[in-house]
Amino acid sequence: MSAPAAFPWQEAMAFGLGRLGWPPDRFWAATPRELAAAMRAFRPAAAAAPDRSALAALLAAFPDG
Repeated sequence: MSAPAAFPWQEAMAFGLGRLGWPPDRFWAATPRELAAAMRAFRPAAAAAPDRSALAALLAAFPDG
């Protein structure tokens, strides 16, 4: 079993301090759950996977070779 990945502090600080513009005391007072919720607000919504008919249309429009 491998060790869990290290927490991405650089990314978290860049987001909280940079993107959100939080002052350091607010960033360090935030819980991981609060930071994750703020990050989700800026993450684009995931697109749904195409259904069979959409996939068939794409394959017909862009055939391989």
